[in-house]
Amino acid sequence: EVDVATILWQLRMPQTLMGALVGACLGLAGLQMQTILGNPLASPFTLGFSAAAGFGAALAIMFGGSLPLPGYIVIPVCAFLMTMVACGLVYIIARLRSASPEILVLGGITVLFFFQSVQSLLQFMASPEVLQQIVFWLFGSLLKSTWTSVSVCAVVLLLCLPFIMKDAWALTTLRLGDANARSLGLSVDRIRQRTFFMVALLTAAAVSFVGTIGFVGLIAPHVARLIIGSDHVYYLPFTALSGALLLLFADTLGKFILYPVNIPVGIVVSFIGVPLFLQLIFQTRKEGR
Repeated sequence: EVDVATILWQLRMPQTLMGALVGACLGLAGLQMQTILGNPLASPFTLGFSAAAGFGAALAIMFGGSLPLPGYIVIPVCAFLMTMVACGLVYIIARLRSASPEILVLGGITVLFFFQSVQSLLQFMASPEVLQQIVFWLFGSLLKSTWTSVSVCAVVLLLCLPFIMKDAWALTTLRLGDANARSLGLSVDRIRQRTFFMVALLTAAAVSFVGTIGFVGLIAPHVARLIIGSDHVYYLPFTALSGALLLLFADTLGKFILYPVNIPVGIVVSFIGVPLFLQLIFQTRKEGR
């Protein structure tokens, strides 16, 4: 009985809660990203945050032993810091040229390719053992979730939520276009900057502990919109719920597909996300006609 309680409390419970929190963070970040860019195919990873986190993690795995930090926190700290560096780079590019959606996307793509390049360079230089650790982290997995990681992710989400919900009406208005939003007295650039910072924080908190998990930030907002509509007062919390349920479903599926092997949740989400993403592309193209 003690063993069952230990497994439930120290392994299963942190993984489940972490899956729900990460799914909620990525879902919210995806919805905000799609709103400020006016692009239904946008996600937090459009701006290179995921690649930056991967580079930070790879850096920590290779050289983290020389840092004056406990071993269990080196990778999350480096991944978080690199994600915020990517945020700063995209923001600087946007400020130099203007904070328009097009410039944000172009700046994000530039940062994405830069961090992917340096990440690949580290993988090329790594020994086979270190390379295996880097690749496993990049798969995206909830297996190393702890109460510490759950607490940090929960705190970031709870701190961001009031600011996100405060801008719910402004984000709903922004979907009508910049001109309409400005005619209603909204400072579009400032809303875009605030939202951009929230996206960076949520994405950093999510990927720093569990690795790269794609498609949740892309799919969850569309699932929520089909059910609840586009009013961000309800759309935002329902997207968080959709992201949490999607990631928990993928994690549960990963435990049973090749039982007793536990497939990393990032791989399962990609398998689920690909057909949904293709359907979204064809639907968007059809609506464009």
